[in-house]
Amino acid sequence: MKIFSIQNFGDVLACKLGWSPVGRPLMTVNCYIAGNVLIDTGQPHMREAVMSLVADHHISAVLLTHHHEDHSGNIAAIKAAYDLPVMGHPLTIEKMRVPYKILPYQHLVWGATTPVPMDPFPEVFETRNLSFTAIHTPGHSKDHTVFLESRHGWLFSGDLYLGKQIKYFRADEKMDDQIQSLKHILTVDFEALFCAHRPRPENGKRHLQLKLQYLEDFFGSVSTLAEQGMDEKTIMRELKLKEQWLVKLICFGNVSMKNMVRSVMAANGRGDAPPL
Repeated sequence: MKIFSIQNFGDVLACKLGWSPVGRPLMTVNCYIAGNVLIDTGQPHMREAVMSLVADHHISAVLLTHHHEDHSGNIAAIKAAYDLPVMGHPLTIEKMRVPYKILPYQHLVWGATTPVPMDPFPEVFETRNLSFTAIHTPGHSKDHTVFLESRHGWLFSGDLYLGKQIKYFRADEKMDDQIQSLKHILTVDFEALFCAHRPRPENGKRHLQLKLQYLEDFFGSVSTLAEQGMDEKTIMRELKLKEQWLVKLICFGNVSMKNMVRSVMAANGRGDAPPL
């Protein structure tokens, strides 16, 4: 089953994409069109829909928030077909330079990203009516970057937000970095939070503040119990943290609530650091 819909947020279009071999997709993702600029490119399994967006909206440039397959999946096809500038953080450029391994669930849900040469994002990228500033926000991934359009108060936040209460982490996410990234972004002005999975066109800053508060509370609670000598299993039981077992099983443990606990413990020197 495929999901493809477009929601109009004034001068910004949110293009919702989802794919599943059977039944409704487990997850959808939004790429955004602002002017003639495309922010993120969706999953490879939805290539036909994305390519039609690029053609119909006369896209002139692509900005990539990070390398994950549901964001980078069609950037190589777009560049090959239209020879557009495709830009991102230096770490994104390095990751996209050669093929990288992904797990079976990533192949199933999104598909593999094709390597592509990219351009470094300039200090400010300007079109006729828009001006984008890239801000590095590691935590969800090392290369994660958001794009601020300050004239209109838009923040294209990739996977920085996702929701005010997170139920699981990928194994390589770092909560301490996410907390610092959220604090940094909350020092800039914006109204609309164009999240890749959950757009918040109003009161965007408030939504990010709630996310930050949740992560800080979680980090503090886990740290306190870890300092008392508790292990992951005991901490989860003490804090009544519940696994999303279907998600964990489908992702072979790569995505879980336990990874959130592990990230905190690693930041406190009480566990293994997330994989590179």
